[in-house]
Amino acid sequence: MPGPTQAAAARARRQELLALQAVTAVDELWRYVSPRRITATWRVVADRVLAVLVAAQAAAAQGAQEYVAASLEEQGGGSDPEGRVNPSAFAGFAADGRALSSLLDLPRITALTGIASGMPPGAALQSGRSQLLRIASSEVADAGRSASGVAIATNRRATGYVRVIAGGACSRCVILAGQVYGSAIAFRRHPHCHCVHQPTTRGSRSPTVTPRSYFNSLSAADQDRTFGAAGARAIRDGGDIFAIVNARRGTYTATAYGRRVRATSEGTTRRGAFYQAERRRAVASGQATRETFRLRTPRLLPEEIYELAEDHAEVLAMLRRFGYLR
Repeated sequence: MPGPTQAAAARARRQELLALQAVTAVDELWRYVSPRRITATWRVVADRVLAVLVAAQAAAAQGAQEYVAASLEEQGGGSDPEGRVNPSAFAGFAADGRALSSLLDLPRITALTGIASGMPPGAALQSGRSQLLRIASSEVADAGRSASGVAIATNRRATGYVRVIAGGACSRCVILAGQVYGSAIAFRRHPHCHCVHQPTTRGSRSPTVTPRSYFNSLSAADQDRTFGAAGARAIRDGGDIFAIVNARRGTYTATAYGRRVRATSEGTTRRGAFYQAERRRAVASGQATRETFRLRTPRLLPEEIYELAEDHAEVLAMLRRFGYLR
């Protein structure tokens, strides 16, 4: 399985470094904000925070065209850009299109709202600080990704892009590793995401790193940290990494097996895989027909399976029943 191109790996490292430098710089400036005079002291440093992030966004966007060309060259595809990417066009704006200055006012508002709701001033200020650091990290990374996306979409030799995940990626990013997309498809990301686009060509569309190969490259401790102890254990037991990660999207508690259990709504709609599997089971056993079937069994999360199962054989059987093992 080929890894990312050298250009993509270098691009990812550079983007992470730029985001880290921006976060460190704005964190130092936030220290001047006083919990007793939040608005007044924020106004003293707001312009400097904005200047730091605008410069970091421009730096993150810089070199996008050269990166795409180098990555395509590594894949033997050559480069044929239709224009020049303008790095400054990606600076000064948030990912949602608003002015960056407007977005940067949110940490101040968050801190004031926290105090108004009864939070201790220090805790409220910490809440604003955390939000500012998330903004700094995400907006710098997004500027770089946006510039790369434009460079890919306007290069005649690029057919799309593959997602290259950065070290320490979260489980949601890991299951997108190696996915190939058309150049017009938006890059899915979340706050603190540092994954990057790698351009693809018609002659080189194979994935770089798959979710399973990335999982196997991690230590057991890092697997547990990224996927949760039970989720990682289920994957090590042969579970479907996609099903295990996606199950976290609709978690809730329910009463079943004589106790409160943690379950997921993922896959339980009429078209969902778990719903259909349970219906086939009920029909095959004569418990219901396709028309009379009603899903009454909650789809357990992996951690509940490990707590309920009495031995490894039952673990495997339950992982299969609840859709985590094929």
